[in-house]
Amino acid sequence: MALTVRNQQRASKAALTIGLIIGAVFAAGPVLWMLSSSFKSNTQIFELPPRLVTDTFSFDAYVAIFTNPETMRFFLNSYIVAGSVTILTLIVAIQAAYAFSRFEFRGKRILNVVIVSVQAVPPITLLIPYFGLMVALGLYNSYAGLILTYMVFTLPYAIIMMTGYFNTLPKELDEAVRVDGAGSMTALWRILVPISVPGIVSVGIYTFMIAWNEYLFALTLTRTIDMRTVPIGIQLLMGQHSYEWNQIMAMSVLGSIPVLILFLFFQRYFISGLTAGSVKS
Repeated sequence: MALTVRNQQRASKAALTIGLIIGAVFAAGPVLWMLSSSFKSNTQIFELPPRLVTDTFSFDAYVAIFTNPETMRFFLNSYIVAGSVTILTLIVAIQAAYAFSRFEFRGKRILNVVIVSVQAVPPITLLIPYFGLMVALGLYNSYAGLILTYMVFTLPYAIIMMTGYFNTLPKELDEAVRVDGAGSMTALWRILVPISVPGIVSVGIYTFMIAWNEYLFALTLTRTIDMRTVPIGIQLLMGQHSYEWNQIMAMSVLGSIPVLILFLFFQRYFISGLTAGSVKS
């Protein structure tokens, strides 16, 4: 009997290990192939049988990207838009979440419903209305148009997460500050914000990822090359008669680096922030 139980446990562990290995291959395989292809020529990418590692490495794709002013402009635009969206979203979301967490006011429940409802609306259904709105406001093909549009989709999540995080902090902290004669804004920025770094970091990384990777609105709300972002720049490498696959892969690798760096540097805060923000006291 004991032997049978041991065999079942070993079989379960073996099956779990095999499943994890298969999952890791599916998850890491495309990334490794993208990285490998960025160091190949287009001819080597389509060699049969395909090889992950070739005898020679070529940096031609990266040289072509770094020496092309238009390509570098794509990265600059993405940094400007994603950075601005992240900063503005955090500023607005922190203050809104503080109000939802600490105060009772008329229309609070209605505003909560509106915020959640915005999260439930598929962005593609708002594409044409936003296009018309940005043209009417004179914000078409501008940084301001992209930033304001992205904030509509990043703010609801940010407010919900920061409200949940502030709910985990005792209200006695606010009261202690008010006893000393300080106001609500002082309590927020000098007391709550410094101890809410994990939640702020997790929301900031999520917001940056959304703005950095967004494709549909960036394509629709911009017209000229000097306003395109990285996702659109990758698509522009797909020509009418030929695709520069090695440059596409190289640009994809470079486009993944900012988010990867952010996650590696703030991983501890990111995980704890998501966990704390999901708990409502």
